[in-house]
Amino acid sequence: MAQAELIMPKMGESIMEATILKWLKKPGDKIEQDESVLEVATDKVDTEVPSTYAGVLKEILAKEGEVVKVGKAIAIIATEAETGNEVPASEPILTETKTTVAEPSLPVTTSNGHAAHDYKSSTRFYSPLVKNIAKEEGIAVAELEAIAGTGAEGRVTKKDILGYVQNRKLGKSLTVAPVSAPLVPASVSAGDEIIQMDRMRKMIAERMVDSKRISPHVTSFVEADVTSMVYWRNKVKNEFQKQTGEVLTFTPIFIEAVVLAIKDFPMINVQVDGDKIIKKRDINIGMAVALPSGNLIVPVIRNANQYSIAGLAKAVNDLAKRARENKLKPDELAGGTFTISNVGSFGNVMGTPIIMQPQVAILALGAVQKKPSVIETPYGDSIAIRHKMFLSHSYDHRVVDGALGGSFVRRVADYLEKFEINRSI
Repeated sequence: MAQAELIMPKMGESIMEATILKWLKKPGDKIEQDESVLEVATDKVDTEVPSTYAGVLKEILAKEGEVVKVGKAIAIIATEAETGNEVPASEPILTETKTTVAEPSLPVTTSNGHAAHDYKSSTRFYSPLVKNIAKEEGIAVAELEAIAGTGAEGRVTKKDILGYVQNRKLGKSLTVAPVSAPLVPASVSAGDEIIQMDRMRKMIAERMVDSKRISPHVTSFVEADVTSMVYWRNKVKNEFQKQTGEVLTFTPIFIEAVVLAIKDFPMINVQVDGDKIIKKRDINIGMAVALPSGNLIVPVIRNANQYSIAGLAKAVNDLAKRARENKLKPDELAGGTFTISNVGSFGNVMGTPIIMQPQVAILALGAVQKKPSVIETPYGDSIAIRHKMFLSHSYDHRVVDGALGGSFVRRVADYLEKFEINRSI
């Protein structure tokens, strides 16, 4: 028997570590190649990790709840020699050398005597490197939470915390986000039910607070007459399903209109990096999906501008279905440049959505309703029943002014209103 390492796999270009949720095998268990061995969670998605070898699980190197970097060994598997994948038994098993800052030997305390580096109480995510730097520098939890992050989803990066440390030594506080007033403790009365947030809900809460802290939100509203769009969809939906095998909802039509508007106003498809604006080449549309648990997840349709209506319908239906079944891949949740949220599916007419960092805009789509409307004709005005909906566009006022944010949502409405009712499938 030879021995081989099971390595924490790379699960997306932006994912550098994962938390071990549960081991599905125990030492001594036989494992087939590609059989799931453990469940892990990243800041994007939960997933199972398959074995790259067949053999027997000899040793588990990372415990449940431990955060492990991509590329690090998490288990030892005793393999059969004839598999051709083994590591010679005479060779030592190599593991990744930890390169994070060494932890201090004594607890760092604040001036009031309380431990300063018990970061488990924080609702924000910090990488092991950031936490170790904070410990070495004696940065308390409340102080760390006040640092504005420039990483993905507002996370505090190594550069952020080192910059903060340098400014603190110079007596400055340039990288510190405004600290909110202390939270008023919730009151608990007899009969109240206390529900512990699950990991995903904690993550959502953290990202939403971070987004409001990072981006000054402004929301513009437009009401659109989508009668032609509704009539076309009702007219072709049965034939569409026969030809493509897909159910035709309004969502792919909305996405098509958003893509066209982004082409007209490319500065809405940007991200902010410090004092730089990154104009994105690709148009990757995220779509918010409500899960059975009550949580929310946002899979991404990459290069949405390259899809037909049929292609968008297939992508929308596939991603929504797999999102609800918790079968999305990490890469399918990353890289979005603009997001839509269909609040109309809950009967809501409008909303004020929160931006998905590091994007700068998000569009909420309200319910389509029949309304009496004034119609202008060459022979005078008349009242008719029309299908209407509200579009709610939230945008980052650091880089998107009202002219751009308002013009963009108006253009989306224009494309929906001018939808060609005789369009072929």
